[in-house]
Amino acid sequence: MKTDTKVLKLVRRPSPLDGTPGVEVAGLEEFHGLTRESLLHIYRNMYLSRRLDDKELQLKGQNRIFFQISGAGHEAILTAAGMVLRPGYDWFYPYYRDRALCLQLGMTPLEQLLSSVGAEKDPASHGRQMPSHWGHRKLNIVSQSSPTGTQLLQAVGCAEAGYRFELIEELKGRVLNFREDEVVYVSIGDGTSSEGEFWEALNTASNLKLPVLFVVEDNGYAISVPVEVQTAGGDVSRLVENFPNLQVESVDGTDVLESLDAMRRAAHYCRERKGPALVHARVIRPYSHSQTDDEKLYRPESERARDAERDPVKCFGALLLQEEFVTSEELQQLKDEVDREVIEATDQALGSPQPAPNTATNFVYSPDVDPTGKDFDNEKKAKLTGNPGTMVDLLNRCLETEMTRDPRIVVFGEDVADCSREQSLDQVKGKGGVFKVTFNLQRKFGSARVFNSPLAEANIVGRAIGMATRGLKPVAEIQFFDYIWPAMHQIRNELALLRWRSGNEWKCPLVIRVPIGGYLKGGAVYHSQSGVSTFTQIPGLRVVYPSTALDANGLLRTSIRCDDPVLFLEHKHLYRQTYNKSPYPSDDFMIPLGKAKTVREGKDLSIITYGALVQRSLLAARQLERQGIDVEVIDLRSLSPYDWEAIARSVKKTSRVMVAHEDSLSFGYGAEIAARIAAELFEYLDAPVRRVAALDTFVAYAPQLEDAILPQVNDVARAIAELHAY
Repeated sequence: MKTDTKVLKLVRRPSPLDGTPGVEVAGLEEFHGLTRESLLHIYRNMYLSRRLDDKELQLKGQNRIFFQISGAGHEAILTAAGMVLRPGYDWFYPYYRDRALCLQLGMTPLEQLLSSVGAEKDPASHGRQMPSHWGHRKLNIVSQSSPTGTQLLQAVGCAEAGYRFELIEELKGRVLNFREDEVVYVSIGDGTSSEGEFWEALNTASNLKLPVLFVVEDNGYAISVPVEVQTAGGDVSRLVENFPNLQVESVDGTDVLESLDAMRRAAHYCRERKGPALVHARVIRPYSHSQTDDEKLYRPESERARDAERDPVKCFGALLLQEEFVTSEELQQLKDEVDREVIEATDQALGSPQPAPNTATNFVYSPDVDPTGKDFDNEKKAKLTGNPGTMVDLLNRCLETEMTRDPRIVVFGEDVADCSREQSLDQVKGKGGVFKVTFNLQRKFGSARVFNSPLAEANIVGRAIGMATRGLKPVAEIQFFDYIWPAMHQIRNELALLRWRSGNEWKCPLVIRVPIGGYLKGGAVYHSQSGVSTFTQIPGLRVVYPSTALDANGLLRTSIRCDDPVLFLEHKHLYRQTYNKSPYPSDDFMIPLGKAKTVREGKDLSIITYGALVQRSLLAARQLERQGIDVEVIDLRSLSPYDWEAIARSVKKTSRVMVAHEDSLSFGYGAEIAARIAAELFEYLDAPVRRVAALDTFVAYAPQLEDAILPQVNDVARAIAELHAY
């Protein structure tokens, strides 16, 4: 085998890939100091990636796998990225084209093909995700999902966790998976740079100087939409070049040596903690977007032919031959070896069993921590002391005691800090949230643990997911439920799904606190929403909704200590009511999720309710008591899970039941409860299940209209009388 045909002398040096001795080509700067072995390794990784794509396409055509999306044309920049970055040391949020990166980091062809066939041994998801949705616990490749760009903010949160590990004194020396010069890699296609979360991620990474290495793999098309339609000027690197602290590299991503140089510079910049870097790699897409797409429908043959001339696998192989690093026979021998490896891996993958059907519901929630169990129930032993406090007071106390107990807890959101400009803290009273729930926490725990976010809800939740994945315990706040919707992508497709879709390889336990509801004069359409059923139907997400100060304290503590993501809903109208005040419980007071509370015993009729309707139901029950009707009122407190046993006991006792809630009537939360009662308790009923709820419209500004729209005490009382008389 030839190594010196084009070289004047050979120098022995450690290989930059594995630390073993190799032959470095001296005097040829265009090969960037790489050994012959390294150059051949690069080609092998690129060719292996391409052949795996080809094999999957073949298997899909034979109906032996069920989906295929390729990384063809992206192999050079991705192999370069994998050479520069460190598996199991750095962190990776790749996208579906990143096959060559994952191979270079250490994923095997068999592991990738196990994903293709949906095998239980698939390390990315254990048969739960589509192929090319990369994930690998040992390599720090965090589970990827299908929505384009949702990984960007999580990558920022992952890097931010490292940033905060350095700032939080109590965590120094206690964090096992943090390195001072770690880099967080995240990649997207050119089309994804049109997503708002791309810009939110760049903004926060640049603002905090986080070591995030963004790679934009620009193959010119987002399915059929060309880059000039996606991007103003057709060049994303020009659009981002003025972000402060951001190093921008624009590179021919089909040239592996040029890509290697650009990736080295970008990674070094991040490791030096100068800020994030963005590598804009222009690549090609020789195959259609996926096996369901036909690029011939929208790409002319001339354009496709021009791309073929830049094919990174062919071009690099030709370069190795031209520079006589390898003979054509040796190159063919390498290809044959790869082809045999792919065939062997394919046979093994096809023989690997799929997950058993009875495992389908495994890992929707934590298998290790049960927040509905007795370990979280000391409600009956509660010792209350001090003057009664409001819901705001007891929520604040819970946050304070939990942050004292656990230094991993960070609190952030819009306006939650006392004063972002610390130099002004001594001169101001402090904000502490619109409703003062987080008041004084920044003063006590510092700005590393209590801080304000941009006015961007997806930013808040996406970052929280990344932080939680790394081991922090975020308690994030969305300022108003009405504005949670920009974060819906992160909540529905990421937060609730991470554990299940990775087969319990990854998790992100955190709490999202959200003020919710109406009954505040002047709240109107966009400060009175109450669409809880949108969230209670999401598997993997716990939903909690206390109605009293004491319950809020105990349920928030359980939510923080449990191992699942929790949406913690706090009714604005209940924040400072006197009727739900309570003295302070101990610092370990907890109420399990899914445990309802009978707030009024009765024998004639049951009301199942929660939130602001608890008090309205109690007042209505007292009115009807004068007419001899004895009403039982059940406060669910937790909406997902909910206490079915408490509901069933009450219905069996009274034989008449009503569900009352602030949601709209149609498709509201009560519909599920009513349907289940009718299905499972029909023989105990003496009357149809009744619902009392808001009108199927929006909450208006004018007080008279608001009163007509939301259920009032008289509405509940009238329904009680009618149901009792049935």
